[in-house]
Amino acid sequence: MLIGELSRRTGVRPHQLRYYEAQGLLEPVRRSSGYREYADDAVLTVVQIRKLLDAGLSTQDIGYLQPCVSGAAPELEPCAELLDVLRTRLKGIDEQIDTLTRSRDALRDYIAATEAKP
Repeated sequence: MLIGELSRRTGVRPHQLRYYEAQGLLEPVRRSSGYREYADDAVLTVVQIRKLLDAGLSTQDIGYLQPCVSGAAPELEPCAELLDVLRTRLKGIDEQIDTLTRSRDALRDYIAATEAKP
């Protein structure tokens, strides 16, 4: 299928599909005309990519984990260092949440102190 068809079937814009290709996450073949042609399993691959991105993984993480991914859910198979990558990403997200929580609390304090002034 061509990129427009893959885009329609997945709801992912063509420029994002080209980005996934540039990141090594999708591997279309090139026709003699230069058009990209995707295999039918590219739909599943794009669904997996989108769900893993929604989980907070980077395209670099996904590229590393792709051999361990199966199904549309997707399911992760035990692969070398898989849990290390996931735990590292989770730790980073937890740190971001902590930073945002501290910022929110500080802003609330500034607002309360400002509103309390005559």
